[in-house]
Amino acid sequence: MTVNSGSPAWYLRRLSRMGPREVGGRVGDTVRRRRWRSEPPDCPSVTGARFTAVLPAGTFAAIPPDAAKRLIAEADRLMYGHAEYFGVVRDDMTDPDWWCDPKTGRRAPWGYAFDVPYRNEDAVGDIKQIWEPSRHQYLTQLAAAYAITGDERYAERVAEHLRSWWSANPPLRGVHWISGIELGIRLLSWVWIRRLLDGWPGAAGLFEGNPVALNQIWHHQRWLAAFPSRGSSANNHVVAEAAGQFAAACAFGWFPSSARWRAEALRSLERHLRSNTFPSGLNRELATEYHGLVLELGLAAVAEADAADVPVPATIRLVLLRMTDALAAVVDNRLRPPRQGDADDGHGLVVDGEGTDRWASLLATGDAVFGRLAWWPTVTGTDVRTPLLAALIRPYANKGTAPAVARPASRPGHFADAGMTILRGPAEIWCRCDGGPHGFLSIAAHAHADALSVEVRHDGVDVLADPGTFCYHGQPEWRQYFRSTLGHNTLQLDDSDQSVSGGPFLWTRQARSRVLVADASDASGGGTARWCAEHDGYQPSVHRRRVELTAASQELRIVDEVRGRHGPHRAVRLAFHLGPAVAADLADNRAVLTWTRDGEERSAVLDLPGQLSWRSHRGETDPPLGWYSPGFGRKEPATTLVGTGFADGSGPLGEFTTVLRFRGPGDE
Repeated sequence: MTVNSGSPAWYLRRLSRMGPREVGGRVGDTVRRRRWRSEPPDCPSVTGARFTAVLPAGTFAAIPPDAAKRLIAEADRLMYGHAEYFGVVRDDMTDPDWWCDPKTGRRAPWGYAFDVPYRNEDAVGDIKQIWEPSRHQYLTQLAAAYAITGDERYAERVAEHLRSWWSANPPLRGVHWISGIELGIRLLSWVWIRRLLDGWPGAAGLFEGNPVALNQIWHHQRWLAAFPSRGSSANNHVVAEAAGQFAAACAFGWFPSSARWRAEALRSLERHLRSNTFPSGLNRELATEYHGLVLELGLAAVAEADAADVPVPATIRLVLLRMTDALAAVVDNRLRPPRQGDADDGHGLVVDGEGTDRWASLLATGDAVFGRLAWWPTVTGTDVRTPLLAALIRPYANKGTAPAVARPASRPGHFADAGMTILRGPAEIWCRCDGGPHGFLSIAAHAHADALSVEVRHDGVDVLADPGTFCYHGQPEWRQYFRSTLGHNTLQLDDSDQSVSGGPFLWTRQARSRVLVADASDASGGGTARWCAEHDGYQPSVHRRRVELTAASQELRIVDEVRGRHGPHRAVRLAFHLGPAVAADLADNRAVLTWTRDGEERSAVLDLPGQLSWRSHRGETDPPLGWYSPGFGRKEPATTLVGTGFADGSGPLGEFTTVLRFRGPGDE
């Protein structure tokens, strides 16, 4: 099915979200693309290139044995041709077709890159299935396996695939020359591949001694310098573009323009790391996986700067420090962060095998680079990436050279700028309350219509779950569902979303939220944590929600009101999405919830508002309802409880009260 993001109406809606400066920049991009079609830039000749950004001696000895074992197992699967991207298993990775989408069987058309209709799945296939292997992060895994084992089979496979890709994707031709984030991440992968293959005799001949590789590296950087993400699109994409450009200009600084590219990329990186991050350290897109992506990209860029002895502004390290502290503050007791906003499983640098905890890895790197605070959660997992980055990045507090920064003395529970509040209670109860901005920039591309939603876990298990993302392109009904108001644990009026979508990455009207009360005191000490917020997405009415987490009763109370002027019969739907591990036995307005954790049976009682009529939904498709997406491209049935009724009268209404009470061992 063709997505609606290429229609004339969409272009008009998209144009309406741009300012004059962005419009002017995009006009210039269009002119440049036309010129490059007839007069493509030529790579200058390069002589005497050397790669010097190597890892210090002894680095690989610091890699924990279990992390190395996971990586080598992953590398061996890749050597046999096995990989999985977004829920699609591939067995053709010994000799991949770089243009084929294995999900639909379609091949992207050949031609000038900017003519390829990549948003049209009927013509191209699932673009993310095509793009993902060409980020070459699976090759960084193979290169890391060579560096650890010395087995040249891994290095030879990397060389074979790079030569294949370079041959099949000449500059400016085809689908892999369309999106700047793809070029930026691919450059970062190439830098690390060259570094990890440094002990292999063929490394120099594959890169600095190879005119084809030099041509590709130059054209990638020339492209990124010419077509940066602009204005309303300057989200995580522009950070990836700048990080990849900067890394390549540091490690592959062999071209006449390298110094200029390096300086421009560093300025862009500093500016956009700041603009993409709240002062509290949370990512402004309010999409947790993009917090992880931006943090990974920033750390990788600083590693290249320190390896090349290039000074970086102190603000870059400060933003990364705050992002790391914020991540440590919001994770649950199993080190899982919130599931908020879009998530597409994107990573900045991949050198670990399956089973490595991404968030534990980032916190371990934060410990090595910035130093952990006393309130940080304990990280018990291991990874390959942390020793590699730590070998290059100078410690933040190195000989007192870092600027004095007041880091949180205790674990923050409320992030006022991001509107996120984490309530914590006994028995590992964790609750995220959302009262923040709808999203970032004028289009809020990765936002969901989830104002005032809650997400509740017990010992790391999703009880009241954020359902996730599932897809971006090609399946508009599923894209709409997973980012809809009904697709989140919040209240819907008149079958409408709080914010109005203008396309799969565009919101034309955004609900405004404000937090009224945020007492995130840790309720495990015996007290009650409280939160209250409201939003204006249902004008002229206002939806207000109060949440209380009480320690003594292990009880979470949620109270919803529709306030202000409204008609006599506003249809109400209140949804609670359960995690896939949770079973529900619904009778009238009470649901008994059960699940298993580490072999132990757990349970809770969910008392739902009696004014509404409650039904259980699971795995429905027409329309979609009752689904959970554990990762991009994957979805599984889960139970959703939906109450329907009417909000009658005017002014404050009778309260819709929901009580979730966790049972301890022996409770009836």
